[in-house]
Amino acid sequence: QRVYDFKLREGLKFHNGDPFTAEDVKFSFLRAKGARILQDKVKEIEIAGPYRVRFHLHEPFPDFMTYYGTFATGAGWIVPKKYVEQVGLDGFKKNPVGLGPYKFVSSTPGIELVMEAYEGYWRKMPSVKRLVYKSVPESTTRLAMLKRGEVDLAYLLDAPQAMEVKRDPTLKLVFSGGIGTYYLDFFDQWDAKSPWHDRRVRLAASLAMDRKALSEAETVGASRPTGNVIPRKFEFALPIEPPLYDPAKAKQLLAEAGYPNGFDAGELYPWPPYFSMGESVGQYLGAVGIKVRLRTMERAAFYAALQTKKLKGLCVCINAVYGNAASRLAETVPSNGAFAYGGYPDIDALYQQQSRETDRRKREAQLHMIQRQLNERVRFAPIMEYIWPSAVGPRVADPALMLIDPYPWSAPLEEVRLKKN
Repeated sequence: QRVYDFKLREGLKFHNGDPFTAEDVKFSFLRAKGARILQDKVKEIEIAGPYRVRFHLHEPFPDFMTYYGTFATGAGWIVPKKYVEQVGLDGFKKNPVGLGPYKFVSSTPGIELVMEAYEGYWRKMPSVKRLVYKSVPESTTRLAMLKRGEVDLAYLLDAPQAMEVKRDPTLKLVFSGGIGTYYLDFFDQWDAKSPWHDRRVRLAASLAMDRKALSEAETVGASRPTGNVIPRKFEFALPIEPPLYDPAKAKQLLAEAGYPNGFDAGELYPWPPYFSMGESVGQYLGAVGIKVRLRTMERAAFYAALQTKKLKGLCVCINAVYGNAASRLAETVPSNGAFAYGGYPDIDALYQQQSRETDRRKREAQLHMIQRQLNERVRFAPIMEYIWPSAVGPRVADPALMLIDPYPWSAPLEEVRLKKN
């Protein structure tokens, strides 16, 4: 398929009153950041009428809707062309305007975001008239605020706080997630002089981790141990069971590879802000003789170093790219991926083949082959599909979690409901 034809819902208005038209769709697609993989596939965007837009592709691209219709890119977020051109990018950041159930009121960066229900929303009027998102880095503080009634939902609790919620009859413990996958990445495996170049050493690191215990420690057992970086629920995912925890076998493999006493593996970078996971993995590696130094970084600095290939050693990474198996692998597996430090020519070729394959069965077989090869070569050491605990306060009737599976936050926001007094 080379043409995607969209008929738009008529009569919609943005929060500022501007009408929603095909021009806004085209404008939003072209200005989207981080959507180059999608934009490069499009030869022309045709405005076929006020409420009709057609995307003409250079060649068939089976993942067009995977990237356009999910959070794999931001190209599907529609903004008002006229307004953005009037106020500019900085003006839009200060006072964003959209089509959703809530409109922007105010924002204090790093502190809170305030929104109010939009009466002109097309689907249904939200029952909660005002939403306030608060940025609270510490899990203990988030729970304390919930207990004091300062907030109604506390997301992403650490395991000790989750157990505390379990014991409190006035609060409800809930779980969401499953899209993000924790894994150990070996940045130096492409260097022939590095111990990580040896598959046996990478496998030893994988066997050194007790995935079930990590899930218990981090998420009270909610996260699913896995042998694949692609979540089970994704299209084209190949189910791969994780290797069993076997520190004795890990030590044996290290000895066979020439490291009977272990070795200094340098730095271990935990993906910000999941630092406790990095600490736990580092302890498991140390127990079999793989000595690491935990190196924590602020998020922006970490991403900059990752993209410029300046990180060395290991990373306890987490990947939550939306879409399917192909979009999940896009940044890390092909040699030209944004976060790829190296690659395999045969897998590069197979990845390119599947990206053009329009026969679903053939494409699935190709993507399964890629996943099988990654597993056999121990390209990564997958750990678990991240499912986290959150707490719901006594005022909330429905937090609207996982209604748009696998989106892990409350959504659609118009479905959030408070209990009636």
